[in-house]
Amino acid sequence: MHRQVRIGVQLQPQQAPDYGQIRDAVLRSEDAGVDVAFNWDHFYPLYGDPDGAHFECWTMLGAWAEQTERVEIGALVTGGGYRNPDLLADMARTVDHISGGRLILGIGAGWFERDYDEYGYEFGTAGSRLKLLGEYLPRITSRLDKLNPAPTRHIPILIGGGGEQKTLPLVAEHGDIWHSFSDIDTHARKAGILADRCADKGRNPADIAHSLAWPGIEEAGKFVDAGVTLFTVGVGGPEYDLTELKQAIAWRDENNPPPLSGLA
Repeated sequence: MHRQVRIGVQLQPQQAPDYGQIRDAVLRSEDAGVDVAFNWDHFYPLYGDPDGAHFECWTMLGAWAEQTERVEIGALVTGGGYRNPDLLADMARTVDHISGGRLILGIGAGWFERDYDEYGYEFGTAGSRLKLLGEYLPRITSRLDKLNPAPTRHIPILIGGGGEQKTLPLVAEHGDIWHSFSDIDTHARKAGILADRCADKGRNPADIAHSLAWPGIEEAGKFVDAGVTLFTVGVGGPEYDLTELKQAIAWRDENNPPPLSGLA
C-alpha cells in the first residue's frame, strides 16, 4: 500500500428511539479513531421495522458539528431533490462553520420512493432525478461562492452513484469524492470511464478520491490497489455495534504508510 487510506462510519439514524443512542455512537466512533462520521438522508428506516424510529439528517449534522472535535462529518448521501439547492448550500456552509471546517457535502440523486411519496416530493424516474441533480449541483457551488461569511474551506463534494452516462460526468465536473457501489472489476472499469470524463472536463482524475462501502479485510487491499482511499462501515441502531468498525480501523493502522515527517 502506498497511499493514506481513511475509514468512515455511517451511523444510520434508524431504529433508535432515544437520540442519546446516536449521540453515544458518534462519541464512541470518534474515540475509536474513525476518520469520517456519516449519517444518511432518509425519512424512514431502510431495513427492519419500516415504521420504526428515525431522525432527520441535517439537523443531526449540526449537532454532530458541535459534539465532535476531530472527525469529518457528512451525509452518505443527501437526497438531491429534498431541498432547494441554494438553501442546501447555506445549510452546508453553516455546518461547515459550526464544525470548524470538517463538513463533507455528500449528495446523490435519491432512490427511496417512500421518502418522496410521504413527504410530497415528485419521485419521477431515475433519469429525471439525475437531471435534477445535474441542475442543482452548479446552483450549490454558485451559492457557496456568494455566501457571507464564506465557507471556512472548499467544502468537499461527495457524489454517490455509478451511472456511466449521467452520474460519472457529474462526478468529473463537480465531485471531490466519488462513492461507488460495485465489485472490484466493475469499480476498475468505471474508474477508467471517470478518468475519461475528467479528461473531457480538463480535470486530473487523481484529484477525485474514490470511496466505497467497507468490503472486509480480505478484499480491502484489492480496492486500495484499484484506487479506493475511503472505506465506510455501515452501522444501524439501536445498539450501534462498532465491532466491525474497530476491525477496519485496526486494518487501516496496520497498512497505512507512516505520514511524511519531512523532505530528504
